[in-house]
Amino acid sequence: MKQKIKLIELSKRPEIKLKELLKQMNEIIDNDYLEKNNKSDLLESIEIEIKYNGYIGRERLIADKVRRLEKIKIHENIDYLKIASISTEGRQKLDKIRPKTIGQAARIPGVSPSDINVLLVHIGR
Repeated sequence: MKQKIKLIELSKRPEIKLKELLKQMNEIIDNDYLEKNNKSDLLESIEIEIKYNGYIGRERLIADKVRRLEKIKIHENIDYLKIASISTEGRQKLDKIRPKTIGQAARIPGVSPSDINVLLVHIGR
């Protein structure tokens, strides 16, 4: 390496193994000690957490959004066929299935994320 880099940033690289990195840092890590005391699993868990932290965070945001959408109720008497901004397929599917929440509507095949956004605007969210 020609430039300084934080250890945590270096450990995010897929080709870098935390155990090997610590060995290179002249830490006293004996593979036998690691295996006998179940520390290899701990190092592997730390490595996974470091490398996939961004992905895990993004998935948590998506899960939070889905939970919020499940709480938004749709009026029973809504006329989907009159909402011109929703795609034709989306209008037909929504009219046929009549979901009770935005979360349910979002899971209908053929109803796009943009259809859901239009629906949210239409119901005043």
